Amino acid sequence: MPERVVRVERAGTSARVVVDRPGVRNAFNAELITALHETFVHLGNDGGLRSIVLAGDGPTFSGGADIAWMRDALDLGEDDNVRDAEAMAAMFRAIDACPKPVIARVQGAALGGGCGLVAVADIAVAAADARFGFTEVKLGLIPAVISPFVIAKIGTSHARALFVTGRRFDAEHARTIGLVHHVVATDALDAEIDALVREFAGAGQAAVAAAKHLVATVARTNDDEIDAFTTRAIAQRRVSDEGQEGLRAFLERRAPAWNDEA
Repeated sequence: MPERVVRVERAGTSARVVVDRPGVRNAFNAELITALHETFVHLGNDGGLRSIVLAGDGPTFSGGADIAWMRDALDLGEDDNVRDAEAMAAMFRAIDACPKPVIARVQGAALGGGCGLVAVADIAVAAADARFGFTEVKLGLIPAVISPFVIAKIGTSHARALFVTGRRFDAEHARTIGLVHHVVATDALDAEIDALVREFAGAGQAAVAAAKHLVATVARTNDDEIDAFTTRAIAQRRVSDEGQEGLRAFLERRAPAWNDEA
């Protein structure tokens, strides 16, 4: 019977995607990479969802690469390794580009590719005793596939210091460099996550997706194109059904139609 590597738990307009490999500290292998990619593409197209929580089962968020998977990679040639890396890059890209807001729930440790999962989340909440590390150089490797997402989050200065040493760091340092946004006691993790999920009940679903797209586009667009993009983007939102409803609700001092908390 195939190993179940991911499970999806639905609660109203939110879904929790749980990496379900606690016996190996939720480490990556080919099956998990495929499952996460497919899951986030599917959920990204779900019109009933407003948010996604990304979590790991058991005491560890993600310990990086699976030892058995790494052992198999020893026998692969460069071309096969390229294909493996391409699959992993596509998975991270699918999570990063998911139109739904993604909240990472981090406990225990997030190492290597686990830090990559934190980096592609829109909001990351970590337990105060969580530990992080880009530990690839300790194995003679580099954090290549996750680097575009991590550097976008923490900047080149912190990436240079952490990538070349492979040292582990605590949740407070992760917050200081921008890898995570909230640090709370372990027993307060779910309450913090639930509060964030509730925030999306009061936001226009299409506007949230457009806001994610706005950040990603402006970050990679040159100055000559930014004004044209941003002015068109806000004009399109103002004339959209959702934008019209939001503005009218504000002017009429009522909750908008989409507000589940109303």
